Amino acid sequence: MAAPKKKPTEKFVKDIRQNTRRIFTAEQKILIVMEGLRAETSVAELCRNHNIAQSQFYA
Repeated sequence: MAAPKKKPTEKFVKDIRQNTRRIFTAEQKILIVMEGLRAETSVAELCRNHNIAQSQFYA
C-alpha cells in the first residue's frame, strides 16, 4: 500500500490563507464607506464594528 502524498508546506499555508480570508461584496464595501462618511461614529469604532483594520478603510 502506498503512503499518502503530503502537501508541500507552501501549498498548505496558501490553502489556509484562502479559507480564512473574508470577501466583502461591492455593496458591503459601499455601505461601510457611506457609514464612515456620515461621521456619526469615529472611523476606529466603525472598523471595530465591522472587524476591519483602519488601513483597509482608508485604502
